[in-house]
Amino acid sequence: MSERSGAVSEFLDEIEPTIFGFGAGITLLFVVLFALRPQAAGEVVSGANQFVLARFNWAFLIVMLVLVGFLAFLIVGPWGKITLGEGSPEFSYISYFTMIYSAGLAAGIVFWGPTEALLHYSTVPPLYDVAAESQAAIPIAVQYSLFHWSITQWSCFTVMGLGIGYFAHEHGAPLRVSAVLTPFVGADNVDNLLGKLVDILAVFATLGGVATSLGLIGSQFLTGIEFNWGYQIGDVGTVGIITGMTLLFTISLVLGVDKGIRRLSNFNMGLFAVLMTATLILGPTVRVLELSTQATGGLVGDWFQMSMFTDFTNGGSWSNAWTVFYWAWPLAWSPFAGLFIARISRGRSVREVAFTGVVATSLATIPWFAIVGGTAVLFQHGGVVDILGPVGQYGEAVSGYLLFQALDVAWIPLPVGTILLFAFLVLVTTFFVTSADSSTLAVSMMTTGGKAEPSSISRIFWGALQGVVASILMVIGGVEALQSAAIITGGPFAIVCLIAVAGLAKSFSRQSENVLLREETVLFGDTGGSESSEPEGRPAGADADD
Repeated sequence: MSERSGAVSEFLDEIEPTIFGFGAGITLLFVVLFALRPQAAGEVVSGANQFVLARFNWAFLIVMLVLVGFLAFLIVGPWGKITLGEGSPEFSYISYFTMIYSAGLAAGIVFWGPTEALLHYSTVPPLYDVAAESQAAIPIAVQYSLFHWSITQWSCFTVMGLGIGYFAHEHGAPLRVSAVLTPFVGADNVDNLLGKLVDILAVFATLGGVATSLGLIGSQFLTGIEFNWGYQIGDVGTVGIITGMTLLFTISLVLGVDKGIRRLSNFNMGLFAVLMTATLILGPTVRVLELSTQATGGLVGDWFQMSMFTDFTNGGSWSNAWTVFYWAWPLAWSPFAGLFIARISRGRSVREVAFTGVVATSLATIPWFAIVGGTAVLFQHGGVVDILGPVGQYGEAVSGYLLFQALDVAWIPLPVGTILLFAFLVLVTTFFVTSADSSTLAVSMMTTGGKAEPSSISRIFWGALQGVVASILMVIGGVEALQSAAIITGGPFAIVCLIAVAGLAKSFSRQSENVLLREETVLFGDTGGSESSEPEGRPAGADADD
């Protein structure tokens, strides 16, 4: 009994009441309003979402381009050698990479891998004057899917992770999103009104994003059951699926970063590689490799043009629905993904974090979309299997079922297609679990004043809340509304990311100047013994801006 009361006391003592209360309260208020007046609430959210996308689409494109440019400079420039805190990294590089990948876009990457290129094949992006469903449309379709899911989407996660991680590990700011305000208000003052507002908005965006993903993955299972076996399991089955997934990611979360998230992330990447390799071998291998080469070349050659395309002549309808949406969505997710990256990046260099965040992740993503998406388009174009027809009837979730079932081959005496199909579902689920437990950990950290290891009760509370929100919205049909509401927060976090860039540039510049001054003093001046007073292993200029 005393242990139980002690755990409850720890939970109550660690809560930051303002962020905890408003973060949870706003989310629950949204759910209640939507449950009571679903049509009115849906119209308000949809209207606000359309207003943001229509009026500020150009801003999203420019902001994301700035973030990519800043990270490119960090990778090749002199600031890259600056480290995020003292000591050795907590995890091996492989585990570090797999955790970043799993916590970020991985569930969406797996889900959309068999589908997005097909949709661009059937409706070619207006940047290119090519007939739909033609031979010429195939490489463009794959090229655009590579563009949407590689470097640019990951840039906001990485910038936010660097901003939070540097000021938390190097300057003692709390491990919260508001840490990016440190160079402007000081590490001791990030708990001001603006800082609390940033953290409250981050909690809402994270809860909305994860609850929406729960609904997305749940719908994939429901679609598969209906498509393959003709069963519609109803509201009880829907709640059961959401509850099962919530239980999975909560268990992983309670086990902690090392025993839970790290191990599951390593498993994810192994299965990811196996499924991708099997698709390449069992599909039209040579044609897929040729298509991959052409699409990747097109990505490199047209990247800047695609990055700035607003579809102006058509009122921005296509770019708003695709590129701008894809930039707003990760911006809304950037608080939790960035906070998780910051949590696991202590001791790593700025260059290492930036490279892993945008280059290493893209090197894993591009082959997936080129192979899986390319195979789906080639199968559709060659008449091997009709995927677009069922997608139009059942939705995007059905494409993976059709693609992997079509990979059955006569020379293997096993139901290879069925095995790959189940592997695909396992991969979507486990990638979602790692995204959900890392985001729930981030919410727990934000609502406990930046505590790196929140109590188990705190983690369970937020995990359960996300499951409840997702279940309610799945039953009443409000998942898309919550998704739209969460995307609207991408606008404010675009500004937060720019603040992080400005703060990092200011601090890195000052730290570099201090290092240069110190080196000049050692070379040309009398150090007076100060050289020996620098703690061994302390990163150069670590106390700049302190």
